[in-house]
Amino acid sequence: MTAILREQRVKSASVALVRGGRIVAAAAWGAAGPNRQATAATPYNLASLTKPLTAEVVLRLVSAGRLSLDEVMDAYWSDPDLAHDPRRALLTPRMALSHRTGFPNWRDAKGLSFDHDPGTTTGYSGEGYQYAARYAERRTGTAFETLAQRMLFAPLRMRASGYVSAQGATGPLAVPYDASGKPLPVEAVTHYNAADLAHATASDYARFLIEVRADRRLTPAVAAERSRSQADLTPQACAGAKAATCPPWTGFGLGWQLLGFSGETTMLHTGKDAGAFTFAAINRTSGDGIVILTNSDNGWRVILPILERTRSDPKLVAFLRGQMS
Repeated sequence: MTAILREQRVKSASVALVRGGRIVAAAAWGAAGPNRQATAATPYNLASLTKPLTAEVVLRLVSAGRLSLDEVMDAYWSDPDLAHDPRRALLTPRMALSHRTGFPNWRDAKGLSFDHDPGTTTGYSGEGYQYAARYAERRTGTAFETLAQRMLFAPLRMRASGYVSAQGATGPLAVPYDASGKPLPVEAVTHYNAADLAHATASDYARFLIEVRADRRLTPAVAAERSRSQADLTPQACAGAKAATCPPWTGFGLGWQLLGFSGETTMLHTGKDAGAFTFAAINRTSGDGIVILTNSDNGWRVILPILERTRSDPKLVAFLRGQMS
């Protein structure tokens, strides 16, 4: 592992390995910061691995009867930027969690607007997740960080996890590094972002993966919706030469990208920020999965070598290799 990190110019990686629905190994290699060794207890910026956490909080609220996947969010939350756009009344949590709001990934300086009519097309959007979290806050009357702590982090004993800098972290976060190996500024997160910047250790996130795979604390109906393709990605993900390594289908579920391999479904997500690349996946049938957290712009370069070294699912490895080619 040390040689892989050095070769790919990645400062550190923290890995938790899941087999048969249990964590069987967790370790870290490299530098978490100047003169600081990474350990399995080091929390990392999750980047977009934040999104499945947010989706899980919303789905648990739905299972508890406090929210509805298909309720119009406008009755409880409407972004001020959309005040004069009647399409806001079409938005539902299901659309937000499956990237079908019609929003861009993030708003520009002019504010939030629709790129497409809600529900008509698929477009990856952090704004959609933020919208769903705001709706959950208004609908329940409880701050989203508090909802996450009560419904997710505390029950799963994710003690090193949180949305804001003061929440959960058991020590300093891994310092981000650019592609040349230069450390980047670490900015305090003082208000939650439902799509980005949450933090956790690899072991904490692996506990979350295991919980998701087991469908705990969800009703059977809600669990089925989470692992059903809500937005088909097969045409764009499997076009041309990529078709050779693609599963029969792939799409966005609620919070996750889903890969359908011959009766097996793998749930996966990645994350990328300045100085961070993250990866998580679990096979719903076998219970085998992995979490990989890095603190480098080059982090994506070590994902395939780590998956191969840990003897992860060859079908998943082939799919990812095809997507990267």
